Amino acid sequence: QVQLVESGGGLVQAGGSLRLSCAASGSTFSRIAMGWFRQAPGKEREVVASISWSEGVSYYADSVKGRFTISRDNAKNTGNLQMDSLKPEDTAVYYCAAVPTVRRNNAYTQSGEYPYWGQGTQVTVSS
Repeated sequence: QVQLVESGGGLVQAGGSLRLSCAASGSTFSRIAMGWFRQAPGKEREVVASISWSEGVSYYADSVKGRFTISRDNAKNTGNLQMDSLKPEDTAVYYCAAVPTVRRNNAYTQSGEYPYWGQGTQVTVSS
């Protein structure tokens, strides 16, 4: 079992920045691949970014490339999503997700691949 708790959401003006964090507990964090997803009202949940447990591989959705940065600190059992140059269309509930895996260089992009999810944190970007 893996428990995930997100923090860092909030209200920010367009062009601003936010940093989301995801604290993990309950398993060996260093062998867990992580992902960040978001869901806006009336839309399906979509992947934002993901990272392998080796930190060697990361993935970004086209809509956030160059603006968002995913990272992790295995010593602190945390994952982070730095969001810069935020746009109103980034407004959504953001979720971190985790999947234990033996594949050190896999960054998973499908929500169905993740068995563990946080409760979500609201990010609102005003224009």
